[in-house]
Amino acid sequence: MRDVGVIIPAGGSGQRFGGRTPKQFVRLEGIPILVRTVALFSGRRDVAAIVVVAPAEHVARVRRMLAAAGHGSIYVVAGGKERQHSVWKGLEALPASCEFVLVHDAVRPFTPPRVISSVVSEARVHGAAVVGVPVGDTLRREGRPGFLSATVDRTHLWAVQTPQGFRTAILREAHLRAARRSILKTDETSLVELLGVEVKVVRGSQSNIKVTTRKDLEFARFLAKQA
Repeated sequence: MRDVGVIIPAGGSGQRFGGRTPKQFVRLEGIPILVRTVALFSGRRDVAAIVVVAPAEHVARVRRMLAAAGHGSIYVVAGGKERQHSVWKGLEALPASCEFVLVHDAVRPFTPPRVISSVVSEARVHGAAVVGVPVGDTLRREGRPGFLSATVDRTHLWAVQTPQGFRTAILREAHLRAARRSILKTDETSLVELLGVEVKVVRGSQSNIKVTTRKDLEFARFLAKQA
């Protein structure tokens, strides 16, 4: 059943990444990161539509890039100031046939297909699902500035990734409520939790990296060569 929409916010400023080329346009083995990310979803039989939300000044560039890669049927719209605003723009562009929606980082190009399928399946059952990996590092809490005071129990801690999947009506209502209350969150699960909706966690993958820094890019280049 083709009832899943995908929103890919691609408007990050890339301050931590540095360089003149926005990170979503950097090439891995000759293919822009954004194109690799879109390809994760474009061949799926359950996906009805994909919306890439780009900075206004890059909309034409993204359309040309996707068309050259054979993805000319994908919607490309201008985003907002914050990620939350951009995702809302993506929701507005989705066809009504998309009963479920996935939101996925533009610079997370190596998500395994099984992870995407698991998120879709759990979103169908629970209304909301997110990818995460259990926290492995020891976490310490700072006491007075510059000094550590206590170890944080990591037993039930997860590092959240994307895609994040929802029944579309739930995510729309979450955005509308946040807008009415002037609430700004950094991810979609935080918004739907404001509705009292429980979010099912799906175990992710260490290869499901987000290219945020130059060190991430080095690992991404390694993964691209292995693909």
